[in-house]
Amino acid sequence: MEEDRDFWNSDPLKTVRFGGTVAETLEKHRKGDFGDYELLQHQLADPDIKDAQIISWLQEFRSCVTWLKKDHEQLIYTILKLPWVSRSQAVVDEYLAFLGNLVSAQTVYLCACLKMVASHFTPKRVIVCEDGVDISDSDDEDDNLPRIFDRSHDALQLIIRYVPSTSRFLLPILQDNFPFVQKSSRTLECYVHNLLRVTVYAPFVRRDVLELIVGRMLKLDVSVSRADLEGAEEGVQEQSTEEERLFDMDEDASAEQTSAMKVTVHPVGERLDALMTVLMTYMKDVCYVNGSFQVERSKDLFRDLLSIFDKLMLPTHASSHVQFTLFYLCSFRLGLTEAFLDHLWKILQNPSQPVVLRQSAAAYLGSFLARAKFIPMLTVRACLDLLVSWIHGYMDSQDRSDRQVCCDVSLHGPFYASCQALFYTLVFRHRAILETSMKKGLEYLQSMNLERVVMSQLNPLKVCLPSVAAMFAAITRKYQIVFCYTILERNSRHALPVVHSSSGRDHVNTNPLDSFFPFDPYLLKRSGLMIEPLYQVWEESADTELFPTRTSQQGSKEDEDDFLCEETPPAEVILGMTPNSCGSDICSPSSVGSPPAGRQWPFRL
Repeated sequence: MEEDRDFWNSDPLKTVRFGGTVAETLEKHRKGDFGDYELLQHQLADPDIKDAQIISWLQEFRSCVTWLKKDHEQLIYTILKLPWVSRSQAVVDEYLAFLGNLVSAQTVYLCACLKMVASHFTPKRVIVCEDGVDISDSDDEDDNLPRIFDRSHDALQLIIRYVPSTSRFLLPILQDNFPFVQKSSRTLECYVHNLLRVTVYAPFVRRDVLELIVGRMLKLDVSVSRADLEGAEEGVQEQSTEEERLFDMDEDASAEQTSAMKVTVHPVGERLDALMTVLMTYMKDVCYVNGSFQVERSKDLFRDLLSIFDKLMLPTHASSHVQFTLFYLCSFRLGLTEAFLDHLWKILQNPSQPVVLRQSAAAYLGSFLARAKFIPMLTVRACLDLLVSWIHGYMDSQDRSDRQVCCDVSLHGPFYASCQALFYTLVFRHRAILETSMKKGLEYLQSMNLERVVMSQLNPLKVCLPSVAAMFAAITRKYQIVFCYTILERNSRHALPVVHSSSGRDHVNTNPLDSFFPFDPYLLKRSGLMIEPLYQVWEESADTELFPTRTSQQGSKEDEDDFLCEETPPAEVILGMTPNSCGSDICSPSSVGSPPAGRQWPFRL
């Protein structure tokens, strides 16, 4: 009985621990005796290991950390797998102290320590059994996640403090640990949140981290079409309508349904929505501190995002949402807006830039001018002045050349993209131009000499999207600026190039520019709440009564945001005239590459 009492009252460390001290075990291992060494690893890997045991071992490891060479790799990996982030604060403190000693004395284990930290940036994995199959994903309901994330960042900051060269090794590890896009939106959201949190105390990796995040978001964005997102939303709305017919919903149920409508229902769209929300919230937090706008911090963030825009967003065709990060950032200050416009303009009018990027820059320019509510009319008109001047300058250069001028997208892609940007902007902005003073507004529009543009042998109306050309024609006829219908009718009699699809059927290519409008209506629900107040939706007006190509089927869609109805060819169509060359524009002499004398871009960041 006395012996039993001594057992229960004795130090727990001495009752459950087997083998000698860590120093003795390491010495035996050096001499070839592996018994206690393997026993030590086994005890460290015990899932029921106690806090007191962890603390005791970590203290011993700290005293002999210089002995932990490369041949103790498996032992170190076992220590790094200890569940320290979810243990008591005493364990956390001791673990961080050991971690600091380890990376200082044995930099060979730096990457292993960084991988351990990054592994805690997502919720822990759990196994869920469904129909006899084990499905592994994350525990999204763990209430300890904030504390776990805090401790993980404490560990990373400690490593960065002890090893200044951490930045060289950190980014590849963060990239390798990025969850697969098929993971739950919560898992992706947590990881991106933690990546952005790293940039707060490690600003030297911010641009690379943002590039990593944007790259993964773009993959999500282009993997789901706008039609798929809209179809998923329509399916939910139809189901909700059917349920309303079957049941009388009380007030609480109606409120719940209204709240549910703010959630993107498409699974890929839901993941992208979560990431867009995290990223735009981060941008707001960087640029505003306690409600005060931070000029220098905002400039630095803008430059990072602009660099990523050039590298990833601008060359990506038909992304629908990720580019709205720049849209949102530019809304913070007019200077950011003007700097973005200036950047797009420089790409568009630079003949040394690849043709496909110049056309993409024109699409961004027109779409941004048309859709951003926060751009003042003074800025819009300054952009239109430069755009019109460049278009006329390009036509002058063609008139002076010895080559025969003809409608050819492969030769004049940037010109046609610029014309479409001009027409598209005027469709959206003509009322604002006219509302201050009808007389002055009409004089301004007439000064553009749009008649020369549309009557040119280059024939831009033939290349522009039919809906843009038709709406532009309706508006300009209403205000008697230029009459386009004769040209439209003549163009309709000359069939556009026929392209061939995999199905064996021929299609008329109505989109020879392969153009898209980057800031078309935003479809994601959660993050869309941040975009909605800044966004100019398409408003039906009396102008559309003069829109002769609008069919009754199109007219029934009065609640749609955009007048662009089904302009994109089927996905299987091979666009023979899509600009696929990254060479310079052979028809643009260098004299046309810059604004005419007296026309200088007025904006600088």
